[in-house]
Amino acid sequence: MRSVKKYTLENPSDFKTRLLCWAQQFDEVMWLDSNEYLQQYSSYDAVLAVEEFTSIKTDYYDAFDQLNEYQKQTADWIFGYLSYDLKNDTEDLISENRDELHFPDLYFFQPKKLFFLKGNTLEMHYLRMVDDEMTEDFEKISVTPAKTATSLSEQDDEQPCGKVKISLRITKDMYKKKIHQMLAHIHRGDIYEANFCQEFFAEDSCIDPLQTYHHLNDISKPPFATFFKMDHQYLLSASPERYLRKEGGKIISQPIKGTSKRSRDLETDRQLVKALESDPKERSENVMIVDLVRNDLSRTAIKGSVTVEELCTVYSFKQVHQMISTIISEIDTTTSPVDVIKSTFPMGSMTGAPKISAMRIIEDLEVSKRGLYSGAVGYFTPGKDFDFNVVIRSILYNEKQKYVSYTVGGAITAKSDPDKEYEECLLKAKAMREVLEGL
Repeated sequence: MRSVKKYTLENPSDFKTRLLCWAQQFDEVMWLDSNEYLQQYSSYDAVLAVEEFTSIKTDYYDAFDQLNEYQKQTADWIFGYLSYDLKNDTEDLISENRDELHFPDLYFFQPKKLFFLKGNTLEMHYLRMVDDEMTEDFEKISVTPAKTATSLSEQDDEQPCGKVKISLRITKDMYKKKIHQMLAHIHRGDIYEANFCQEFFAEDSCIDPLQTYHHLNDISKPPFATFFKMDHQYLLSASPERYLRKEGGKIISQPIKGTSKRSRDLETDRQLVKALESDPKERSENVMIVDLVRNDLSRTAIKGSVTVEELCTVYSFKQVHQMISTIISEIDTTTSPVDVIKSTFPMGSMTGAPKISAMRIIEDLEVSKRGLYSGAVGYFTPGKDFDFNVVIRSILYNEKQKYVSYTVGGAITAKSDPDKEYEECLLKAKAMREVLEGL
């Protein structure tokens, strides 16, 4: 079904930059970059999928069943996303909050052209109908100007876009009022924990998506960076979090709960790690979500196979420290990969516990539709494996509507302090704001 060519690269980093620039000519682009972050579960350093051959684009109604059918029919690599609002397909829920981005609830495409980078090796996987273009494409990519964030910034005088002015969808006082309402639900016993989010946005604005992605990625260097383009809609993501991965019969979930800033001073930075490791509130948040994920995975797992491989381990990223746990399970060979996702979606780290009650309260208190934010981006392989991130630390852009948006949130528990939660939101929003207002 696909022809494969391999190349040995002299300068993989330079080639990566050229490859993403070359990809901008296509209407459909999915770029996934690990930024060479060392992690136990990983297949490639970077992947590029371009040019749709077949696709599925739908709202939430019967979305998972449609995806299941599409995945089986193609039996090929497919790339795309699951929006948060697919919760309405799995549960009796609604999404009626404000939406200015207008992304479909689900989109996947079968690319004509695929690129896999690992170390200094490039593999090109082309559908047979276009495999006569492989050599020519490689040669064109090799001479494509390597435009980085810096070089793109130097062309700013030629750009039609002005400065982006960020607005808040809710004020600080309104945010604190809503946190108090969330705490009232917790004290009543409706929920134990819920992830509350707020939107930052800019209307009548335009950005250079590639430049913006490069800036955001350079600031954070996360393991699940994404540049996604679907005609006039873009996702520019610096996500540090994996949602779900399948390797044969093994399922891996790695929720993040617990965030701390970093310091340039080495000793202070070490103290911040220790403080996060021992913080009772942050640990309790993480453990609650671990229990939720264990329950979700058990729905498709072979009995007794759900285990916590790693609990509340602190990992350091360029801007923040994060507390991550790893939960694994084993599934039967007859279990559909889409069913594994359906039974765990949306991810526990972005909802709360109990999950359905948390999602209802979230819908009531939040004012913006989440859409692709707190959904997932990734791919299925021809062998029915998959890997998906969590869409956080991300900028969403509708070029036609001239609307730019990013959303941040945090887990609210009985121990939450509204002022501290607000400060944590601003910390998480810092990279996106710097990138957009600094352009």
